[in-house]
Amino acid sequence: MAKTRSELREKCMIILYQWDLFKKSPNTNIDEIIKDNMEIENDFVKDIVYGVITYQNTIDEIANKYMKDWEISRIDKTGASILRMGIFELLYTDTPDIVVINEAIELAKKYSDDNVRKIINAVLDKVTKNEINE
Repeated sequence: MAKTRSELREKCMIILYQWDLFKKSPNTNIDEIIKDNMEIENDFVKDIVYGVITYQNTIDEIANKYMKDWEISRIDKTGASILRMGIFELLYTDTPDIVVINEAIELAKKYSDDNVRKIINAVLDKVTKNEINE
């Protein structure tokens, strides 16, 4: 059965979390992490995962720009994965802003604490207002 975009975003978050956790290990391969987490290949998942990894430095700079007295490296890896996915989708896809923010908030409610959820919401809102709608 086909997965919804929400379910696929959750898979992306899990894959990015695992990548962040194990990327410094010599035998870590993002293609293997994707394969281990997906029953079938999915272009949406690959686009998000590879996009976040490709643009991670830029994404992190943007996140840090809008985090008051925080940096993305200080929040938990799950929250960081959700935030990176949200920023990537806002900047590099045609997914409507409101959908990106709502999906990120729902993932944060499920996987992060309330403080991280609030940070994600605030940063994505600022990215929408300042980076996209300039």
